[in-house]
Amino acid sequence: MREIVLDTETTGFEPEQGDRIVEIGAVELMGHVPTGKTFHVYINPERSMPDEAFQVHGLGDDFLRDKPKFAAVGQDFLDFVGDAKMIIHNAAFDMKFLNAELKWLGLRQLPWDQAIDTLAIARQRFPGSPASLDALCRRFGIDNSNRTLHGALLDSEILAEVYLELIGGRQPDFGLSSQSGGKNVDQNSNWRPQPRPVALPSRVTDEEAAAHAAFVEKLGDGAVWKA
Repeated sequence: MREIVLDTETTGFEPEQGDRIVEIGAVELMGHVPTGKTFHVYINPERSMPDEAFQVHGLGDDFLRDKPKFAAVGQDFLDFVGDAKMIIHNAAFDMKFLNAELKWLGLRQLPWDQAIDTLAIARQRFPGSPASLDALCRRFGIDNSNRTLHGALLDSEILAEVYLELIGGRQPDFGLSSQSGGKNVDQNSNWRPQPRPVALPSRVTDEEAAAHAAFVEKLGDGAVWKA
């Protein structure tokens, strides 16, 4: 199963009031495991950067002036996402901006049901607790010390770790934590593997056994097999 963890940075809160996307960062997961494939681009918003937004992500007019416009990267972004589920923290915000930019270009809109909102998952799992990305990093012991400012690619990489924790842990357990041999297992029990009631028959042929014995005999009395 292919999933895309993504984040955007913008000039503000409302695309219909002239705000634009200035950065997209996305990380590919396959079977809940990062593949190393990413999509990352800075975008010229074709407008000035408000100071409030600059204080959040540090992307200013001088830095963005020579970056491509969304028209130059929109189709590449759609091609990267494809029909994969998109993992987004506060998905309504990013989807609103992405679909506005795509609509202005006459490109395909992203269906809302293609997005999975980790903010909603966190609020459902931990009702009443802080559910920001930083708060979830603290809860799960995820290192976000490099996150001094918001950045779309860095935030996507961190969100990928948070998402895997939210859905049950970073290491898949292949269903062994809940079932064994078709029977339910107490999650708090100290289960240990038990020896088979009847040993499996040996697969060693008579010829192989004879050859091994002859080999050991050549090693002398010090051979470990004779101990």
